[in-house]
Amino acid sequence: MITRSNLAEQLREYQIRSKHDWASVSFFSSTSNLTTSRVDVVIFVIWELVIFACVVFTCVSLYLSHLRLALILICFTFLLFICMRITKQIRLARKKKRRMLLPLSM
Repeated sequence: MITRSNLAEQLREYQIRSKHDWASVSFFSSTSNLTTSRVDVVIFVIWELVIFACVVFTCVSLYLSHLRLALILICFTFLLFICMRITKQIRLARKKKRRMLLPLSM
């Protein structure tokens, strides 16, 4: 049941979320039209830095002829990339679900 206090709280949260409509600086971001919070941007920038570090270490290990280490790092990088994508999809689904809780008149 929707009460006045619940509606006011949802409207307040919606207004807070709508203030953060700046674009993400994320390199792997394919959807910048959805609003993202600063926490989301920081999390995905950290993910991207870790992935970039793995790619650099893979190149260095290939240069030093450590093929097993390079293969392990490539697999680890792909797993990180897949985890980042799954995490992003879960967060977007939660945000869409929260937006749908608001009445259409808002």
